[in-house]
Amino acid sequence: MRRIVIVIMIEQRILYEDNHIIIFNKLPGEIVQGDKTGDEPLVETLKHFIKQRDAKPGAVFLGVVHRLDRPVGGVVIFAKTSKALARLNEMLRLGQIHKTYWALTRGMPPQPAGELTHYITTVERINKSTAHLRSKPGAKEARLRYRLLAQGQNFNLLEINLLTGRKHQIRVQLSAIGCPIRGDLKYGDKRSNPDGSISLLARHIEFEHPVKHIPISVTAPVPDERLWQELALAAEQSQTPPTDD
Repeated sequence: MRRIVIVIMIEQRILYEDNHIIIFNKLPGEIVQGDKTGDEPLVETLKHFIKQRDAKPGAVFLGVVHRLDRPVGGVVIFAKTSKALARLNEMLRLGQIHKTYWALTRGMPPQPAGELTHYITTVERINKSTAHLRSKPGAKEARLRYRLLAQGQNFNLLEINLLTGRKHQIRVQLSAIGCPIRGDLKYGDKRSNPDGSISLLARHIEFEHPVKHIPISVTAPVPDERLWQELALAAEQSQTPPTDD
């Protein structure tokens, strides 16, 4: 029974799948690829799932295209063939995979919309990055665009589009402008979330299919939590044009 429940739970989190790729809704706390914790990563969980579901006799190929930080949830792409993996890796390098994030932040950005540029350094020993306003030795340029979608009493909902891909980029850049992500103690928030997550969601992804050459556009569901739901609804209502009575 437990195995059946696990299979159903995985199936419900598949956002798109064909013979070449699978796009999955990662939950906060899961790891995409193996790390020093020894916890089973999503790539292995999905291999086991595909092998069982499709009754495959041999090993299942599944390639990691990109990762999300452990406390972050949302859209993740895996490649089911080496051909798709090679092409997606190249597309990622060329900036042809467009990712949109949603974040609940404690502070208000200086403008309702804008572009941030920082220079990021990282200390791997403590797994933490720092954003600088000016370039310095060893720093990498980090750029993103943001837009305020909704305001709440204590938190705001921002939409973020990455223009570069740096370690902890969204987390450190938003913190640098006084907008730490809810639950992100590492980058300046006051309190942790009860489940250890941070309120950052890989909300949407768009790209051209690496083999079929058709447009792929996939959106992850908003977390089933009151604050997320309220601000997402407020954002939707603010963007809905008024109707004539």
